[in-house]
Amino acid sequence: MPQIHDLSDVQSTAIGRGTRIWQYAVVLPGARIGEDCNICAHTLIENDVELGDRVTVKSGVYLWDGIRIADDVFIGPNATFANDPMPRSKVYPERFLGVHLQRGASIGANATLLPGVTVGEYAMVGAGAVVTKDVPPRAVVAGNPARILRFLDDNDPIPQP
Repeated sequence: MPQIHDLSDVQSTAIGRGTRIWQYAVVLPGARIGEDCNICAHTLIENDVELGDRVTVKSGVYLWDGIRIADDVFIGPNATFANDPMPRSKVYPERFLGVHLQRGASIGANATLLPGVTVGEYAMVGAGAVVTKDVPPRAVVAGNPARILRFLDDNDPIPQP
């Protein structure tokens, strides 16, 4: 059974066992959240969002429609996700271009991810990076725009669930 703080607004019933949702989090009714996730305070998860198992979403993160997050992903505080490449007030696309985070990806604090990008398995996005294109699996990226610094190899620790 999930643990949901009394001061959160959780409208979804699709929340996995062992997931914790802290105060001032808002989860809309269509959102799907896996098992053993940690959704920190001051977060928003819209309707068309899917989170896998063991995902951590730190404070100040807003997950907009179209975002897909696989198992074992870490999202640092105040990371920003965009889902509309041409945003205008009161003008909505037919479908939003969500960001896709593949298994084991880590997103650093204050990173910004533009619409439609995919971050590959076990890739790491540095704090403050601006991700404008796909990040390959196991790549470490940083900067504005984000550039590949190196690739993780077998000597780098990759946590196993």
